[in-house]
Amino acid sequence: MDKAVEKQTAGRMSRRRALLLLERLEALYPDAQCALHFQTPLQLLVATILSAQCTDLRVNQVTPDLFSRYPDAPSLAAADPVELEDLIRSTGFFRNKAKNLIGCARALVERHTGEVPQRMEELVALPGVGRKTANVILGNIFATPGMVVDTHVKRLAGRFGWTRESDPVRIEKDLCRLLPEERWTQTSHVLILHGRALCKAPIPHCSRCPVVDLCPRIGVGRSH
Repeated sequence: MDKAVEKQTAGRMSRRRALLLLERLEALYPDAQCALHFQTPLQLLVATILSAQCTDLRVNQVTPDLFSRYPDAPSLAAADPVELEDLIRSTGFFRNKAKNLIGCARALVERHTGEVPQRMEELVALPGVGRKTANVILGNIFATPGMVVDTHVKRLAGRFGWTRESDPVRIEKDLCRLLPEERWTQTSHVLILHGRALCKAPIPHCSRCPVVDLCPRIGVGRSH
């Protein structure tokens, strides 16, 4: 077989296998969704910034008081840094997060009339917002498919053989090439849940995993 044809065939097989695994995971986690609590785009933006190096559970414990104290971008932009730091202290890295939250809110007021923008390039231009946070906003607020690459997605994508990259941006590109655009947002949700439940770091619970037969590390990968 011609090498170029062989490469294309392998790529198609990889996509089929990836989609089969994804469908099994979606059936396993039919209610997978963003675990952060929010009611507005600004609330999700704030919560996602706080979630860096912090659990969603802890963020959800902090945000009710935070959202009550700063209900919109102008109030957050005018926040006293020390008061804000005290409210978010338990999320870790609170000084840097407070600085980013105030800077982000000020940018929203100055550039976007206090509203959260709907385009990737505008989101990543905000203080404290990278592609991961922007994809959370796009996928969960504006129904724009976004592949969120957090620590769980990065780990599982590597274990599943969906990428060989270690850089989150390159992983995002690999997954977006591999999977249909309309599945990107939900893919992130189910991988995160599976990573938390079974495919843990450093040691996954393979003996209890319902999709282990499709995992290249243990199941189907050995026969191909």
